[in-house]
Amino acid sequence: MSDDRTPPPTVWPTLRATDARALITFLVDAFGFVEVAAHGDGERIEHAELAWPEGGGVMLGSDRRDGSPWNLKPGTFGCYVVTAEPDALYARATAAGAEILQELHETGYGSRGFAARDPEGNLWSFGTYRGEPRPV
Repeated sequence: MSDDRTPPPTVWPTLRATDARALITFLVDAFGFVEVAAHGDGERIEHAELAWPEGGGVMLGSDRRDGSPWNLKPGTFGCYVVTAEPDALYARATAAGAEILQELHETGYGSRGFAARDPEGNLWSFGTYRGEPRPV
């Protein structure tokens, strides 16, 4: 159960995409992320930031095979995202054609949510669980 001691997220999960521009469009349209920045030339995205309206966000970029130490394989990312409106988000995601992996459900730890896969193969779980309160 969350309370005022549960801080807002300050960790930025990151991922790579074979078609970063298309993935950004999907994440905005299907899940409601907000595109804050997208730097690059043409369809190649060097760095993008997508804000989650309820706090936090993700960073992503085009797949790179240039010896970068940050060489993540596209489609291998998984993320849990907190939402106060899982039913509305589920309706939005299904309307946008998201592949639903787990239908809306209640958990034993007090969350309501669902899971989906994006067109790159990344896994997304959305739910109401905000994490446990931090010790005082």
